[in-house]
Amino acid sequence: MSKINVLSKEVSELIAAGEVIERPSSVVKELLENSIDSGANVITIEIKNGGRTYMRVTDNGCGISAEDISTAFLRHATSKISAKNDLDKIMTLGFRGEALASICAISKTEVLSKVIDQDYGTHYVIEGSEEKINEKSGCPDGTTIVIRDIFYNVPARLKFLKKDVTEGNAVSGVVSKLALSHPEISFKFIRDNKTELVTAGDGKLFSAIYSVFGKAFANTLIPVDYSYNGIIVKGYTVKPLDAKAKRTFQNFFINHRYVKSVTCMVSLEEAYKNQIMTGKFPACVLYLDIPPNLVDVNVHPAKIEVKFSNEKMIYESVYFAVKNALLQNSSPKELELKREKHFNENELHQFSKPDSGVQTVMTFSKENTYTVEKTDEILNNNVHIKTYSRPADEFNKVECPKPEYLTEFDKHNNNDNDISKLKPEEPKNLEDYKFIDSSSFVKKDKSSDLNNAERLENEKNEYEKSKPQVIGEIFNTYIVVEKDEDMYLFDKHAAHERYIFENIKDESSKLDSQILFEPIEVLLSYEEYDALMSNLENAKQFGFILEDAQAPSIKVIGVPVVIEDTDPSDIITELAHNFLEHRQNPNLSLFDELYHSIACKAAIKGNIKSDKLELQSLIDRIFDDENIRYCPHGRPVFTKISKKEIEKQFKRIV
Repeated sequence: MSKINVLSKEVSELIAAGEVIERPSSVVKELLENSIDSGANVITIEIKNGGRTYMRVTDNGCGISAEDISTAFLRHATSKISAKNDLDKIMTLGFRGEALASICAISKTEVLSKVIDQDYGTHYVIEGSEEKINEKSGCPDGTTIVIRDIFYNVPARLKFLKKDVTEGNAVSGVVSKLALSHPEISFKFIRDNKTELVTAGDGKLFSAIYSVFGKAFANTLIPVDYSYNGIIVKGYTVKPLDAKAKRTFQNFFINHRYVKSVTCMVSLEEAYKNQIMTGKFPACVLYLDIPPNLVDVNVHPAKIEVKFSNEKMIYESVYFAVKNALLQNSSPKELELKREKHFNENELHQFSKPDSGVQTVMTFSKENTYTVEKTDEILNNNVHIKTYSRPADEFNKVECPKPEYLTEFDKHNNNDNDISKLKPEEPKNLEDYKFIDSSSFVKKDKSSDLNNAERLENEKNEYEKSKPQVIGEIFNTYIVVEKDEDMYLFDKHAAHERYIFENIKDESSKLDSQILFEPIEVLLSYEEYDALMSNLENAKQFGFILEDAQAPSIKVIGVPVVIEDTDPSDIITELAHNFLEHRQNPNLSLFDELYHSIACKAAIKGNIKSDKLELQSLIDRIFDDENIRYCPHGRPVFTKISKKEIEKQFKRIV
């Protein structure tokens, strides 16, 4: 066995540096956190060659005094902690006292720093943990730290650095995260002599988001502001239709520290459940203000992962904060037609003549293009047509206010999901009834004044004018609805699917069973078999009548009526798996996918013509229901085009 030796200071410092410094972005992160903790409100970061040869961080913070500057580069030297109890109330970003010691161990470090009330600053140079210069110097208030030639003395680690552009991107990511977490600080990032990022430092999170991610991303966000059990959640989250293909844009900050948290991620995505399309992920920039005794930031060398003393409380805080924001901002989308000049000057002149016999027609094709046709009747009765087509990407979606009129229906009258049975029946003798809404009438006392009949008739007429009116449908798929000064296009399958989904989710007893002519056996794993056999009654509430066959097989006797002739094997397997995963509480929302499947199969289908009265009945029930804005898979239910936008296309208004 080899002899045990005590490592020299030089070797031990290099090993310690490896725990904190992995690449240039690690250096920038540590230096920026120190600058923020120093009280700076203006910070400049500059790198060259991805940070490999040059990094500079300049701030206007409190500075480092001459007597403290050499101590600051010793291991475990910190101004943040003096006793063990301080670990329970950490609110600063840097606190271990390892950053500067680790940085100087693997680089050539130069410092210029001055405390505000002192006449002179200090010029300090240290290379490979060995002090080179420590002298007075004239310099502005605050601190400037320059790092050159990272890993110059550890070539084995240097060769593992990636390309300059990759390392530079990592530094950019660090700067962006800190800029988002501290909108009160003005950050300036210079990369290879080019300014890449500047934030206003005005204390507004939206300004920081706008600077970091740009206008397009910022305009897709809705505000979040919520308090739960002493935990404050603020920031912004994305509109469901603008969800991203990856989780890259999920940003969580706990006490102004960027963290990666599975708890926060899962609760965020759960809040969006049934509102975004499959394969899409919500984006956010969320602040969590948490009492420091509830979170441990000392569980990861880079302090990017945290541990909570009460995971459930954090989960619920994020979930309810985001869910509340989504419910408050579920207004419909407006389809705005861009104003384009479709005619040359001569044609426009002719178009404007009242006696020119020019007629203009705008049509929408199934291939997502809109066409303007100009017909000019010539004296010899010939017809000349010019067609101008524009692709669908010329349509812009913008936010519009919620409909002002809310229709109330008596849901106890008819809970059947079949829209053919939703047709309202009016009384034969209107004068004998008191009008409530389009589907509700109350028989009135005949002793009342008969003059009320005329007033009630007027009230009904006014109500009918204000309610959404179905004009028809196009492509046997989209319902055309008129209300006030707007036109709406509803996807009838998506709308009806969500309507059914909400109904069966609120009252699963609606899933009546039908007995199969011959039972079907489904083979499961032994674990799934045990879980399902323990929840036969719970399965029955979803319309599945099951019996034991022979382990690990289950016999399906009955299935929900709405799934008709579909093979239930996959659904039974999914049901068993859900029971297995949630043994303690199988009645949670874990059956949403099952509800999705049932609702999709029971809803009216696209490309099949529907009766206008059926469509009107559906629209009456869903138009003002805030829960029916997206289908269970996240597709939008409807869009909106204002009368004003249509008139612009026909040049009625400018």
